[in-house]
Amino acid sequence: MQITRSSVATAKGPADWFTGDVWIDAVAAAPSPSRVSANLVHFMPGARTHWHRHVLGQTVFVTEGVGLCQRRGGPVEVIRPGDRVLFEADEEHWHGAAPDRLMVHVAINEGDDDHDVVQWLAPVTDDEYLAASASD
Repeated sequence: MQITRSSVATAKGPADWFTGDVWIDAVAAAPSPSRVSANLVHFMPGARTHWHRHVLGQTVFVTEGVGLCQRRGGPVEVIRPGDRVLFEADEEHWHGAAPDRLMVHVAINEGDDDHDVVQWLAPVTDDEYLAASASD
């Protein structure tokens, strides 16, 4: 058993990964041979990731608020507490808060020496993001 005391400060999400105010807390980062990492991510209203993909996939579990997510070519989906979203391996997607609500989720990822955890792509445009109002 290993207990890691909370000593890592909450990190501001970098502007080359996110639009808007996003805050990240590390949850899990087990040493090799584990490939799993997890972060608790707080999205302020209107904040969202850029388009991105995970070679080994990603699961997000919503814990608070109301969020939005979309896979490339699909509709914008509304997500709420208790919802679990699986993004398939290499599936381009984004996720974030609704325009008027915050959203918090646990992001669970895999990565190893041969696979980066994430590949960041272009920002989600306001038009792409605001397309959510049609599906809310």
